[in-house]
Amino acid sequence: MSLKENLARLINKTELNVSEQQITQLISYVELLNKWNNAYNLTSVRNPEDMLVKHILDSMMVGPHLAGKAFIDVGTGPGLPGIPLAIMYPEKHFTLLDSLGKRITFLKQVVFQLKLANVSPLLSRVEAYQPDVPFDGILSRAFASLEDMVQWCHHLVEKEQGRFYALKGQYPQEELTQLPKGVILAKSYEIKVPELTGERHLIELINV
Repeated sequence: MSLKENLARLINKTELNVSEQQITQLISYVELLNKWNNAYNLTSVRNPEDMLVKHILDSMMVGPHLAGKAFIDVGTGPGLPGIPLAIMYPEKHFTLLDSLGKRITFLKQVVFQLKLANVSPLLSRVEAYQPDVPFDGILSRAFASLEDMVQWCHHLVEKEQGRFYALKGQYPQEELTQLPKGVILAKSYEIKVPELTGERHLIELINV
């Protein structure tokens, strides 16, 4: 089975609506990630088949829960979850922030080759970046604890309606007790990723 056929099979196990063109773009991204990974060590997942589940589906499954139009993916690494989400939602804009130059070099190549008009790779440390306009939502996948995420990123998000979205494994009960004052849990979602072993949760935080 080809990568494309396998991804289509996995998507059929979800309620996601994905076009043929989007599947083609997602596969192109996996192929680029696999090609660059040897030289740049972008991800510990080496097998493209495993990337489909652990990176692509894992990122896409949070999409239906995102509110807003403009998002920043902090500590994006090789573009996760930002690139799969940008492919899924061309009407939303994703700024992909990372402090490692080689990752941003890779992401610029992805944006160029996949013609992603709604993605802006950005080389910066999160605390040093001052956006002209605050974002609707902050995305974080394996980036930091909830407490650190809120403290490092609070200046990036729209004060009243902005949201923090943290992709986690197990439900982070202890981390939630350590949230800074003024930030609360809005919702948590148990995410079911086809053929992924282990728990996945999306934690949505808001300012009060």
